[in-house]
Amino acid sequence: MKILIILCGCLITSLHAEEYEQISVDVRANNISGNSYYISGYSGSATEFEGFISNAGFVITSDGVLVFDALGSPPLGNALLGEIRKLTDKPIRIVIVSHYHADHIYGLQAFKDEGAEIWAPKGAWDYIDSELSENLLESRRESLYPWVNEETHIVRPNRIFDKDYKFSLGEHEFSINYFGKVHSDGDMSLLNITDGVIYSGDIIFEGRIPFVGDADLVEWAITIDKVRKMPVKYFVPGHGKASNKPNETMDLTYRYLNYLLDKFTVAVEEMQEFDDAYDSIDWSEFEKNNAFEIANRKNAFAAYLYLEKILD
Repeated sequence: MKILIILCGCLITSLHAEEYEQISVDVRANNISGNSYYISGYSGSATEFEGFISNAGFVITSDGVLVFDALGSPPLGNALLGEIRKLTDKPIRIVIVSHYHADHIYGLQAFKDEGAEIWAPKGAWDYIDSELSENLLESRRESLYPWVNEETHIVRPNRIFDKDYKFSLGEHEFSINYFGKVHSDGDMSLLNITDGVIYSGDIIFEGRIPFVGDADLVEWAITIDKVRKMPVKYFVPGHGKASNKPNETMDLTYRYLNYLLDKFTVAVEEMQEFDDAYDSIDWSEFEKNNAFEIANRKNAFAAYLYLEKILD
């Protein structure tokens, strides 16, 4: 009977795995401290590398697995699940979503199929119910086909957070740090207190220029100041490599945001046209970083519009 159950379990797992398209990118779990792991995406635009451009993480506890973010397609989420299954057969209890942007949430389907609870920050519903969410999914079904396709859908959270929250799972103590509208409509990070690891989500981009979009730049800079004071040994950013030097990992995003704020505050106060202001700024401090050519002018224009609004 035991052999039959095992065989049935293997068959179900095999059938489940076949639901997802094959990927060619290297999704690999890296141990960072204790029972904490992370997956590092490539540095590129949203539709490069089969959508594998963001990070995720997980913690194996005696009472199950906690996952942080789910990557940018159902096959990538399934690959993340496969990396977990190489290490443990414990159930996936919770997936904590740092924020509802496509490159962090399309992989949630693989974990919802496992029965995991999805925890997300307040602001997730603003994205889920938006026209932007619908339009972006349709766009990605073309630009990331076949990994994002007609079967891909937005997974809704089971639980929403609008304040900090401490909890335990197995022998591990955790703290959710809720930031509000910072990089997105709602952002939060996860601190594994036991292992001394913080999973920051997209408040930090390491080794590349961040994506600004419709962020609240002032709150974002303030948030990084808060995170810099947290007692952590290891830092896993939303994009880029993890490290045991948290302040160095946070440095580029922090300097870049403050540079945008400083330069375009002057431009707006002096009523300069955007093109004139942009061309007069010395970007040499940042132009050698990944994604500068793709993101910088868009970020600068977003900063200009943002400051026009708040300085009006």
